[in-house]
Amino acid sequence: MGDVASADWWKYGVVYQIYPRSFQDSDGDGTGDLAGVIDRLDYLRDTLGIDAIWLSPFYPSPNADFGYDVADFCDIDPLFGDLATFDRLVAAAHARDIRVIIDYVPNHSSDRHPWFRESRSSRDNPKRDWYYWADPKPDGSPPNNWLAVFGGPAWTWDEATGQYYLHTFLPEQPDLNWRNPELKRAMLNVLRFWLDRHVDGIRMDAIHFLMKDTQVRDEPPNPGAGRGHKDFGEYDSLLHIYTFAHPDVHPVLREIRALFDAYGTNRARVTIGETHIFDWDVWARYYGEALDELHLPFNFTLLQAHWEAGAVREVVDGLEGALAALPPGAWPNYVLGNHDEPRIATRLSREGARLAMLLLLTLRGTPTLYYGDELGMEDVPVPPEKVQDPWGLRVVGLGLGRDPERSPMLWDDAANAGFCPPEAEPWLPIDPAYTGRNVQAQLADPDSMLVLTRDLLRLRRAHRALHAGIYTALDSVPPDCFAYLRRDSEQRFLVALNFAPEERVAQLPDLGAGRVVLSTHANRAGDADLGMLRLRGFEGCVIQLHP
Repeated sequence: MGDVASADWWKYGVVYQIYPRSFQDSDGDGTGDLAGVIDRLDYLRDTLGIDAIWLSPFYPSPNADFGYDVADFCDIDPLFGDLATFDRLVAAAHARDIRVIIDYVPNHSSDRHPWFRESRSSRDNPKRDWYYWADPKPDGSPPNNWLAVFGGPAWTWDEATGQYYLHTFLPEQPDLNWRNPELKRAMLNVLRFWLDRHVDGIRMDAIHFLMKDTQVRDEPPNPGAGRGHKDFGEYDSLLHIYTFAHPDVHPVLREIRALFDAYGTNRARVTIGETHIFDWDVWARYYGEALDELHLPFNFTLLQAHWEAGAVREVVDGLEGALAALPPGAWPNYVLGNHDEPRIATRLSREGARLAMLLLLTLRGTPTLYYGDELGMEDVPVPPEKVQDPWGLRVVGLGLGRDPERSPMLWDDAANAGFCPPEAEPWLPIDPAYTGRNVQAQLADPDSMLVLTRDLLRLRRAHRALHAGIYTALDSVPPDCFAYLRRDSEQRFLVALNFAPEERVAQLPDLGAGRVVLSTHANRAGDADLGMLRLRGFEGCVIQLHP
């Protein structure tokens, strides 16, 4: 597709997130690795036809939070390979016209990172101010009431130096102080290191936490419900006005963007940010007033929406309205699943997952797919003795553990679903019903989720109206339905989705005639009567309108 080969490839391409330890084990230790990703690149190109892979962390790490506690920002954990393997992966991906996006973790490091070891060694160490240290209150308690996302206070006492250090997540993940010029310079050099290895972009983890209140003020109580799309327990008891979405993050993002733009003379590189922000005005600022911050601040609002037609349309219309207030060029994006959220098919049912895939791949904007969602993979129950995720272990009873959605990829009918050798024990349990649900089985089934996803990706790639065209919502449909046009100067497509389990009829005679080119129900094709468009329960259709 010409647009994907252009400087704006990140606008019109599709991003596929890979959780490396769960994608493909190449060396028989039960854990996925970078060589395993190389082994599956042909699947990503030939079967799916995605345009970029986003790799979750592969850095050296004690794995208190499975790689998000980084002990060295410029190396590869031996569990996944080495720098030579990474270079081989980038070259192999580029040879297949697949871009490589890596996770960049700017908010914190591991407590075993050499920087923190130095910072912790004494109060007068030159790296002391690379992290957040503060004196206790007179009674010895933490400096303020800030809370950690993963439970408990956000401050941990250090006996040796007689101060507390700050951690937004685990005590093993001390926060980096980007107000220190030397720390900022070091973290920008990390980006240069990976850009020099020809990565095509970064996804910035937890970017909304990067800057904190300089006066270290207490955060006020939260008089309402939780902060967003799920219950965070004790963390939701406060309004995080001093630690979340602080305005001082924007100058930092402009510096990062300037660095990336300087590297983009030969090919464009993309900056993506994890922004769990559900206020459109605040979220939109992460593009920058001059579109000089993030190319794509992740849009998670569909995670918060009730899965019904009116609520989903409200999200899409809200996004389009938010972008209209920005300079031309601000590009939308949608996320329905990732390594931190229950699987789409578990949240929405298998029928709902098919509808969700059609929605995701026909909206205006860059879609991100999470590995296995193209199969309709579901959460895999993890017995108590095998639970590993620290969030689930620390905050009990709220279902926040993320192990179930990180289970290994299902490739074929062989033992361990082809993820690892039969004699190896996978690091997390594999779906026991993997036969019939894996890649090999679904490619042979024309009604499968994989075939639907593959066909949607091909349709989106083939028609500019679907990946770059204008979005217009339609009002004259039943309340249980959401319909919209995607159009450019040459083509028009109608996308119609029925969120109800029963048939619904939409009357759209003003659109003329059309032909069904794809449906979530595989046995539907041919001319469509738009004056009496019948949609079966949980059916979504893409209809090409005649000129």
